Amino acid sequence: MARLGRYFLPDQPLHVIQRGNNRGAIFFAPGDYAQYRAWLAEAAAQYGLQIHAYVLMTNHVHLLATPGTPESLPRVMQSLGRRYVRHVNTVRRRTGTLWEGRYRAAPIDSEAYFLDCCRYIELNPVRAGMARHPREYRWSSYRMHAEGAVDPLVADHPIYRSLGRDAAARQEAYRALFRGKLEPDFVDALRHATNGGWALGDARFKREIAKTLGRRVAPLPKGRPPKAPADKRQINLL
Repeated sequence: MARLGRYFLPDQPLHVIQRGNNRGAIFFAPGDYAQYRAWLAEAAAQYGLQIHAYVLMTNHVHLLATPGTPESLPRVMQSLGRRYVRHVNTVRRRTGTLWEGRYRAAPIDSEAYFLDCCRYIELNPVRAGMARHPREYRWSSYRMHAEGAVDPLVADHPIYRSLGRDAAARQEAYRALFRGKLEPDFVDALRHATNGGWALGDARFKREIAKTLGRRVAPLPKGRPPKAPADKRQINLL
């Protein structure tokens, strides 16, 4: 399969995750979070990556982002990763890698799952026991979406803007989303898709993504028959 960072479709959001090496910490003090967020905003503006939701956890980062070009996401993550590793290694007097390999990314059917993906991302600190409510966690996009806090990193997506006629109405509608729980099936599906580099959506969405990319974007069913000889194989794009 092609490298996961090369997913690109016009106006197609991606759920992106990058973890620390061996699940180790990547942020060690408030200044680290602030520096990473500032550099992320700078790189996103430079390379044309719109970031709609994010959370910076102690040992990993989640983004929901739409690349403007095929190179937007790879260049942002490469530039930011190298710059931030130099910062950490210098300040912490350490050497070696900080990241657990390459970031992972999966296209998300925005019509069906955009808001749920935002909720999943911004609820990470609550699931981790670091906050009782997402508003209490400083390093996420929740307060911008739900309370109107200024956050230069975040670019509104049309689906967020459709929540209300003005900012106050959108924020109220967004807060209401957090009164319900995320479906466990969605959480499992999002994690599976992102870790495997698969598309998250219904069969129609996956067919469209596969046709555009020219490759499979979902795992083959279990128990599939053995491969046919090379000259008789058919490409399964799902």
